[in-house]
Amino acid sequence: MSSDFTSLLVKREGAVVSVHLNTPHNGNLVTEEVLDELLSVLEFTHDHPEIRVLTLAATGEDFCVGADRSEFDRLMAQDPTGAGMRALSSKTRRVCDSLASTSAVTIARVHGRAIGAGLALAVFCDLRAGADTSRFRLPELAVGLPVAWGGALPRMLQESGAARTRELILTGEGFDAATARELSVLHKVVPEAELDGVIDAWVRPLLRRPGTALRTTKAILSAYSSVARLTDGNLLDGELLAGALAAHRAQTEGGAPGHL
Repeated sequence: MSSDFTSLLVKREGAVVSVHLNTPHNGNLVTEEVLDELLSVLEFTHDHPEIRVLTLAATGEDFCVGADRSEFDRLMAQDPTGAGMRALSSKTRRVCDSLASTSAVTIARVHGRAIGAGLALAVFCDLRAGADTSRFRLPELAVGLPVAWGGALPRMLQESGAARTRELILTGEGFDAATARELSVLHKVVPEAELDGVIDAWVRPLLRRPGTALRTTKAILSAYSSVARLTDGNLLDGELLAGALAAHRAQTEGGAPGHL
């Protein structure tokens, strides 16, 4: 695994790989570079079954404030047919699917804000702990986009249930850590100073589990999740995003009001 990353801090200690999103100047926005680097790390865990645990955290004040929408604009300007946007969307799906399917147990350590794509990255992890001051939101509809990033919608439906997910998407309402715990977006909520202790308490027993049993259990859990997703619509995420962005550009260039 390369250690020459620009947007991530990656450290391996034995069977544990620790990943930090590391662009705090922009709130750890998810860019194509971030996706490429995450894929590199996740491919390493897929190829090295001795890796038992992957933790995902972030530097700075926020876990992740979402996807970089300026990158969306650039891709659509380069190719108004949306081919670049569809390729980027395919990459987001690969990252999220890899988080869910790697044989390593994935653990999210959330603090500050986890918005849009940031929330998606967290919920695709197997275990999730958050600071009691953390905040969450699915803002896509408010900025003129469908909830079509990496398969976040079906994952939220699985983890949090249809009724509450529908409410969060349609209202765009932010929610706090206590609500995230009620929705199973977080498994544990503690003061930020205690987050590392929670992560360590999860990691220690995982390192003691027989490797084959741990990998098999993770594979079974992933298989059941995949069966539940066979009929989901997130294979169309790229088309949905490209179409929405193309429509927005046409509306804006035609003089009609619009905001992204």
